Amino acid sequence: MKLFQEFEAVSSKQWKQQIQYELKGADYNDTLVWKSPEDIQVKPFYHYDEANLVDGVHTKATEFKIGQSIFVYDLDKSITNALDSIQRGAESISFTIENETLDVEKLLTSLPLEKITIHFHLQFLSVEFVLKIEKIAQSNNATIFCNIDPIGQLAREGNWFTTPEKDNFETLIKLSASVSKSNFISVDSSLYQNAGATMVQQIAYTLGHVAEYFNAIPAINHTIAIYVAVGSNYFFEIAKIRALRVLFSALSKEFGHALDCHIIVSPTKRNKTIYDYNVNMLRTTSECMSAIFGGANTIINLPYDALYHKTNEFGERISRNQLLVLKKECYFDKVDNPADGSYYIESITQQLAEKALTLFKDIEANGGFLKQLKDGTIKRKIQESADVEQKSFDEGKEVLLGTNKYPNKNDKMKHDLELFPFVKIKPRKTLIKPIIEKRLAEQYEQERLSTEV
Repeated sequence: MKLFQEFEAVSSKQWKQQIQYELKGADYNDTLVWKSPEDIQVKPFYHYDEANLVDGVHTKATEFKIGQSIFVYDLDKSITNALDSIQRGAESISFTIENETLDVEKLLTSLPLEKITIHFHLQFLSVEFVLKIEKIAQSNNATIFCNIDPIGQLAREGNWFTTPEKDNFETLIKLSASVSKSNFISVDSSLYQNAGATMVQQIAYTLGHVAEYFNAIPAINHTIAIYVAVGSNYFFEIAKIRALRVLFSALSKEFGHALDCHIIVSPTKRNKTIYDYNVNMLRTTSECMSAIFGGANTIINLPYDALYHKTNEFGERISRNQLLVLKKECYFDKVDNPADGSYYIESITQQLAEKALTLFKDIEANGGFLKQLKDGTIKRKIQESADVEQKSFDEGKEVLLGTNKYPNKNDKMKHDLELFPFVKIKPRKTLIKPIIEKRLAEQYEQERLSTEV
């Protein structure tokens, strides 16, 4: 619908002609069109008569949930923290659990399951433990995700989960035959972003990751949770989540499923810093906005001090309040499909989807994701992309304010580190070389720390 009938429409061709005239002989493409690390062309303007709208993108910003992550080391304290978080605005709780000895019945029955969604990030694989959760989910009609990802475990740790069964897929097949209420398969694609993969790689590797589960477990009949990390390339990150949802839907249909994915988004760690740490709040706010507009189902914000401080009430409250402000004061939950009508975002979504699909097909044609993970191809490709980005940061082309641009030389951090904020080397025997997460500023920060008095 035209809003202003009295104004004559201007075509994209006319705009280009005027721009070319204003450039006074300079080449339009060389001067104004630039390429992203994903080899996506970004134009100076986008017009309806050149728009290539993406079909099948349906995002519900009105339904996104504010998540709170809790590492369970003391059951009673974790219950108290969860109840406090819910009272202060959390709509979804994600519990990280290290072993199956935890009294999960006590944990779940202490919470208002009718009001919130529960996610379990399980660092083990146990049929018995999941069946306990399934029983509670059925009796309370609760929405619970167990979020088990053996392939993600292999990629991150270099080894599969230890199980009584011959392999991890056999355990998942057992679960698929026993579980009807709980959602138990997940894909942790945040690893790829935090390790330095491009957006095209992140999407393609996620699809390959999902395809391995579809191949191994034909009877999957529940929503699959996908963990995604988003960076500070605002519009591209919106498009990344949209492209991922479109391609997941297409892949699901190819396998004869009608499954949905539940996208859980957190800000990346890759661009976060320990110096001038308050800037992290600006980064995470922008990244949470991308997550909302991109169509995330659940968003778990990263506290500004998560790199160097142990979990603390202040940092967690600030990170949760950032989402509460976006939802309750900025009204980001009032419109579904908020990116519709942006020809720029539509164009990026289309290009990301096409390039990711091409890469996914190449992975499938060469043995599949798991084969390339085991032979080191995935790790090598991510490392190549990470090296390019690292070089850009080292040369000052990739800017982190307060770190490699306008640093505060009086900022001291040596005596404020409660956690070790750098890559940790854990010597152990592994089946494959694990994919390692690494922040851009690590070497720079280590050099600064070594010179502090």
